[in-house]
Amino acid sequence: MEKYDVIIAGGSYAGLSAAMALGRLSQKTLIIDGGDPCNVQAPEAHNFLAHDGDSPRAIAESARHQLRRYESVDWLDDHAIEIRKTDGGFITGTKNGLSAYAKKILLATGIEDILPDIPGFSACWGRSIIDCPYCHGFEYRNRTTAILASGKEAFRLFSLVKNLTSDIIIISTGEDHLSNAQLKKINKAGGRIMNNEIDNIQHEHGQIQAINFRDGSRCSVDALYAMLPFRQKSDLYQQLGCSLTEHGYIKVNKLQKTSVRNVFACGDNSNYLRSISSAVYAGTKAGMTINKELCLQNF
Repeated sequence: MEKYDVIIAGGSYAGLSAAMALGRLSQKTLIIDGGDPCNVQAPEAHNFLAHDGDSPRAIAESARHQLRRYESVDWLDDHAIEIRKTDGGFITGTKNGLSAYAKKILLATGIEDILPDIPGFSACWGRSIIDCPYCHGFEYRNRTTAILASGKEAFRLFSLVKNLTSDIIIISTGEDHLSNAQLKKINKAGGRIMNNEIDNIQHEHGQIQAINFRDGSRCSVDALYAMLPFRQKSDLYQQLGCSLTEHGYIKVNKLQKTSVRNVFACGDNSNYLRSISSAVYAGTKAGMTINKELCLQNF
């Protein structure tokens, strides 16, 4: 069985950034990644310096290429499906039946959005059905935009999106109603509110064209914001006994340490700020923290 200082489960931006920090101090590191990031459908990445407008895939491929110079970092195209504690470390098992040992574990496993069962929704998700004004909103400025949300979440999104377009429709999704004060502000800004139930999304190759409602009405739009529920993409945190926050993220401290000794987490699985820059920051911090602990232990 191959032995490592660190095994990183997940090789997207957070995991790659951690691996670079570890590789630069020659820590023996294994990245295990199955190649299915949550932003796989997004054609472009934004709000990330030096890469604004590049494809998420191209950014990740460039990072993997740069990691090749660090001989202490190995890459495995596989899925980590099991991690168990052992004396002095952890044994990780993969979907393809491989096993490896490490002193420390970093979970960079991401999260999975729970898409509604609406025809056409999944085809548009990450393309013209979006969740972040900072990541995608500028490309839909001055365009007819809908917000699928209710209550304070709808108001929060409206307050941001109104800086990009004056043509906004809120499609209420639940009983968390807007207050009278919020309604007054939305109406004053020219916003419209609909309480219709969506039947399907009309689109062409992932570009939304209209929202069709169950009452037979329709609404032509160019973009739709949707804040979706999520779940952890992997149950490795559960196998290890890591705690979650009340919102469903892996609980970490400021140094990316989980509630389990020698287990760390970074990226979307432990941070509500879903952006490449946030993932890179958290991954770098986790890698530096792990490296410091390893260096002190071996000194």
